[in-house]
Amino acid sequence: MHYVSAEGISKSYGIKPLFHNISFHISEGDKIALVAKNGSGKSTLLKILSGQETTDSGTVWIHKDVTVALFEQEPKFKENLSVLDNIFHHNHPVINAIKNYEAVSETDDAEKLGEAIIKMDELGAWDFDTKVKQILGKLNIHHLQQAVGQLSGGQRKRVALAQTLIDIGFEHKHVLLIMDEPTNHLDVGMVEWLEHYLNQEKVTLLMVTHDRYFLDDVCNEVWELEGSTLYEHRGNYENFLEKKAARIESQQASIDKAKNEYRKELEWMRKQPKARSTKAQSRIDNFYDVEARAKQKIEDNQVQLQMKMNRLGGKIAELKKVYKSFGDKVILKGFDYTFKRGERIGIVGVNGAGKSTFLQMLQGHEQADSGKINIGDTVIFGNFSQQGLEIKEDMRVIEYVKNIAENFPLADGSTLSAAQFLQLFLFPPDQQYTYLSKLSGGEKKRLQILTVLFRNPNFLVLDEPTNDLDLPTLSVLENFLSEYQGCLIVVSHDRYFMDRLVDHLFVFEGDGVIRDFPGNYSQYRIWQKDNEKKEAEAKVQAAETKKLTEEKTEVKKDKKKLSYKEQREFEQLEKDIPALEQEKTEISEKMSNPSLAYEELQKLSARITEVTNALEEKEMRWLELSELA
Repeated sequence: MHYVSAEGISKSYGIKPLFHNISFHISEGDKIALVAKNGSGKSTLLKILSGQETTDSGTVWIHKDVTVALFEQEPKFKENLSVLDNIFHHNHPVINAIKNYEAVSETDDAEKLGEAIIKMDELGAWDFDTKVKQILGKLNIHHLQQAVGQLSGGQRKRVALAQTLIDIGFEHKHVLLIMDEPTNHLDVGMVEWLEHYLNQEKVTLLMVTHDRYFLDDVCNEVWELEGSTLYEHRGNYENFLEKKAARIESQQASIDKAKNEYRKELEWMRKQPKARSTKAQSRIDNFYDVEARAKQKIEDNQVQLQMKMNRLGGKIAELKKVYKSFGDKVILKGFDYTFKRGERIGIVGVNGAGKSTFLQMLQGHEQADSGKINIGDTVIFGNFSQQGLEIKEDMRVIEYVKNIAENFPLADGSTLSAAQFLQLFLFPPDQQYTYLSKLSGGEKKRLQILTVLFRNPNFLVLDEPTNDLDLPTLSVLENFLSEYQGCLIVVSHDRYFMDRLVDHLFVFEGDGVIRDFPGNYSQYRIWQKDNEKKEAEAKVQAAETKKLTEEKTEVKKDKKKLSYKEQREFEQLEKDIPALEQEKTEISEKMSNPSLAYEELQKLSARITEVTNALEEKEMRWLELSELA
């Protein structure tokens, strides 16, 4: 089925053209990734298809049976309403029944819960409710009565994603799902689940994303907006890069040919021919076409800079028996490590495990409770934080960079001017005089990274540098960092970025434990999944062993009886152990709540330790009595 047709559409903002006279078609089952640098019109094109923007010219046709669902980078909510009311915003009997059931499930009102269950039965809403519960659970959305206005940026993004996925599950079967950077603020587990979900649902998809593994797993076509033109490529991201390289090579050959022709025609034009004949006038007209082709410039995103970096001495950074806690929350517990020249480390772990605190301690912004952190005299840190650009007053891009330095030194003794360095990071001359306040979010991120690198540090600390960056900028950044000779520490959920740049990982496992994993991000995920599989198999084996033990116990009971006191103790243990296991599960679920108060978290942490110890003692005693019997 044909979903969308666009014929000759154009869009500009002021004198800046975003795209010109582009045409495309979207059919049912297509899964398309849209690629372009920030400011090229990706988000605008998505909004045009969803009806939020209009074209300057051209036509967009959408099939009357197709519903368009847009997931935006900056989600819009009714701020005073709850998470529940924003997610279930359709007025439909099934949606209303599920919404009511989810609401009363969080209360102790048995009568209302019974009524809600009866209504769900009448409408056959359980299958859809199962899907809803899966979406909310996987995206870690639990407190449905909380007002959306109280949520953090990451929580808002996950709620918006849940709303969109629930909408497309409820809508008619013909849905075009349009997603603008859906993986921002999601951890790796959530991203992997979303990959599986989108493939399982068999949706028709148009998506902007910087996550290349996600792109490859979900999409089968890549569209590129470049120079106001749309290029379409079938296949995965690697195939797109190959086809783009071949296209650029062909364009370059055409430009070289045009340059040769231009030199010949320029010599003829300088003779100032009089256009007395149609043939002469035709040659003059053709000259300007040749001139335009000869003066084309092809953007090259390959950055190769031999930096004149300040030399690192023998001593770089040394951590000895470092301890750090915030109350009962342990960040580091006797951590030892000595950094070496050229070391490239990725940092991963659950949110709240202390990754950012560790980076702050390394740079001297946060003090250790005990132990020593010794930094070499030659070390110059370059820090990219999630806080964004530090802007005291609005100024032009070129002025902002020149305030740091006028030139960037290279290893061969030459220098790059601030303007040349900006061009390498996809800020063309006309954009260098744009005010900072006029830059998009992605362009500000790009400038932030550029200014960190322009200071010429020899120890880079990058905390989530890939969020909001486009794929061309990521390619530039990766090319730069792959040639970087200094030390590098990266915190990122971007698996491709980590795989390409780091040699080993610091895995923050919680409670002060940091594992030094010898490999990249993908290798760690494989190892982690293997471990999870072994643990699951061990639990199954333990359950089978316990069942066998119970069966043997029953046989032995017939042969030999326990004393009356032991028998009573044994029966009590069989009641106590399940109760303790249930309590431990409930506490674990409460502790996973991201909005839990710190004091409550302390109480729950202390209680779960008591329950675990008691459970171990009672299980050991149960086994002893089983053997006696």
